[in-house]
Amino acid sequence: MEKIRIKYLSEDIEKLRYIDGKSDWIDLRAAEEIEMKAGDFRLIPLGIAMELPKGYEALVIPRSSTFKNFGILQTNSMGLIDETYCGDNDQWFMPALAMRDTVIHVNDRICQFRIMKHQPALEFEAVESLGNDDRGGLGSTGKQ
Repeated sequence: MEKIRIKYLSEDIEKLRYIDGKSDWIDLRAAEEIEMKAGDFRLIPLGIAMELPKGYEALVIPRSSTFKNFGILQTNSMGLIDETYCGDNDQWFMPALAMRDTVIHVNDRICQFRIMKHQPALEFEAVESLGNDDRGGLGSTGKQ
């Protein structure tokens, strides 16, 4: 099992753990109280800095309930944190846009992450035909 070195920058948030044994994603929590008005943008501090193993990166996305509970959108849709972002003050943040007035409290679960190996080096080969059956070209139904 890999060990990940983590520095907690807030004593007020719960320690990281898997999501109640249901998933291999790990919740991230707001490290300070944030009040936002509709249209406001904020970098919400998550209260951690981490040293990822060489060759790994973290994918950060909103929880499925984040918009319903807080009315915020993660502005970069999915955040990517690579292993070079590993200093004591390299705090993780969630860039958020408020769609309605909201308050996010310290320790509220607002996003989640997982750690993945970097994509391997790939070579692309141009071909005239892929040699597979077509599915219709648009989504799974092929209908526009």
